[in-house]
Amino acid sequence: MKNSEIRALSLEELKDKLAAESTNMQNLRFAHAISPLENPMRIRETKREIARLNTEIRRRELEANS
Repeated sequence: MKNSEIRALSLEELKDKLAAESTNMQNLRFAHAISPLENPMRIRETKREIARLNTEIRRRELEANS
């Protein structure tokens, strides 16, 4: 998901997406611990997606407070 797509989401959608990505991250780590993933770069991509979502949520919180 691109940053422009993330900015287009509402705050509730961002939080829902963050929860889904966090669950996905846990599942990927668990699956990778049991047996190697076919594409281990998905872990890195998911981690970065979570960071992007957290950054956008924090940016909106700061905008609301100022």
